[in-house]
Amino acid sequence: MSQEGAGVDLKTSLGYLLKEASSALRAAMEAVLRPLGMTVTHYSCLELLAQRPGLSNSELARGAFVTRQSMNVLLQALERDGYVTRPAEAPVGKVLPTRLTPRGRHSLEQATVAVRSVELRMLAGLTESEQSDALRILRSMVRSLRDANDGG
Repeated sequence: MSQEGAGVDLKTSLGYLLKEASSALRAAMEAVLRPLGMTVTHYSCLELLAQRPGLSNSELARGAFVTRQSMNVLLQALERDGYVTRPAEAPVGKVLPTRLTPRGRHSLEQATVAVRSVELRMLAGLTESEQSDALRILRSMVRSLRDANDGG
């Protein structure tokens, strides 16, 4: 009995290639962030807070693609090491809004330069038009998958 047609052809699977690209991107980012004493999740957290100060643990976890528990552990370490501040008590409800400290901002500046270098390396073989097409196509894929997960 033939298994032809069963399974995914990894050589032509766009999903597999996206996962491979994601893995290669993460490895390259980890390599440039490691000398700065950071992980990709650490960097993502600082970047999110720079762009949207006051995010909650849950919002940061969603934005960094980690669990709330993992983000809470990271935030405790970042707070202990002086990269972020959180109020002792929630101003409203249970949410503790997190903000970058000057040390966190300085650390983020260094990390941003390193991460930009990785992104430039990743895009080096693409024209501006191809980069725009890639952004549009990837956004469309994300939208399609999210719409399907939202029941529509």
